[in-house]
Amino acid sequence: MSQPAKPAPQPAGRASAKKELPEHFKAYKHVWVFIEQERGHVHPVSWELMGSGRRLADKLGVQLAAVVIGPKGEATQAAVAESFCYGADLAYVCADDVLTDYRNESYTKALTDLVNTYKPEILLLGATTLGRDLAGAVATTLLTGLTADCTELEVDSDNSLAATRPTFGGSLLCTIYTLNFRPQMATVRPRVMSMPDRVEKPVGRVIEFPLGLVEADIVTKILAFVPDRDKATSNLAYADIVVAGGLGLNSPENFQLVRQLAGVLGAEYGCSRPLVQKGWVSADRQIGQTGKTIRPKLYIAAGISGAIQHRVGVDGSDLIVAINTDKNAPIFDFAHLALVTDAIRLLPALTEAFRKRLSAHTRDRIAS
Repeated sequence: MSQPAKPAPQPAGRASAKKELPEHFKAYKHVWVFIEQERGHVHPVSWELMGSGRRLADKLGVQLAAVVIGPKGEATQAAVAESFCYGADLAYVCADDVLTDYRNESYTKALTDLVNTYKPEILLLGATTLGRDLAGAVATTLLTGLTADCTELEVDSDNSLAATRPTFGGSLLCTIYTLNFRPQMATVRPRVMSMPDRVEKPVGRVIEFPLGLVEADIVTKILAFVPDRDKATSNLAYADIVVAGGLGLNSPENFQLVRQLAGVLGAEYGCSRPLVQKGWVSADRQIGQTGKTIRPKLYIAAGISGAIQHRVGVDGSDLIVAINTDKNAPIFDFAHLALVTDAIRLLPALTEAFRKRLSAHTRDRIAS
């Protein structure tokens, strides 16, 4: 007697996922960008995300909204006005003096309530210390997915957000989808996306939203604000010129050659991850997936092999000059100019040549 045929096994992964959204999620529309501000200053990653958000919103045929959460006053209103200059169609504003300082409980309440009320399809935040803390809490509260530290954001053929990030220690890039939940959330590190052009324009539509919390409802209390006098002073993410060194320099003493060249060029200096792990350089100088993402006009990499972890952090550079003794080093696959030589010998020569040719005025203008 013949046995009934068994159903064919379903393929694993996205191919087997149900693409039809649950009915209650079909009302979710538009792209939101959280505008991160602290003590009157908006983090530049918010404007970088506005550029990406504008592109995604245009592909989906929906509106781009800025979400501004903070204290009442001029600083919050200035952030709202600036969001329109970077492409927002409208702005959701939750302004309350309880929100003067960032606290997870109050900001999560504000952003979660906004999402539940106005139902965005995509919500983007900067992968900063504040943004990572807030994004994780909001995604957990909303029971939705979150793709962290993305390097690319696209809209797929079925209008799903395709969020790409490094995985397996940075050895691979994977694209993650949040198919059956809304909003689709992602965080992006500073300098991963290019800064959009700022266009002067009048303030547009603003929707004000009440917080619904009073100070007595919040467990965490702000006793005082103490600036960190010892915090890292590096400005790698926004430097126009960066010189970096890797294990090919062989010793911490030889890393001083990188610092010397950076000094002559008026540049910032950095390093690859192994140098931080060895204790040669402080962690605030690390470039790559687990360090800083940079987009300089000129990047000089000396003795860096160029694994994918490092490539993720420098891909946006206008000009990459790589120096390495190994002609098969991965960095030569994406460098614009490859120098197959010993960096320990070349760096002093470069430093001396630039010192002779560059005046202080020229160094100030070299990256312009």
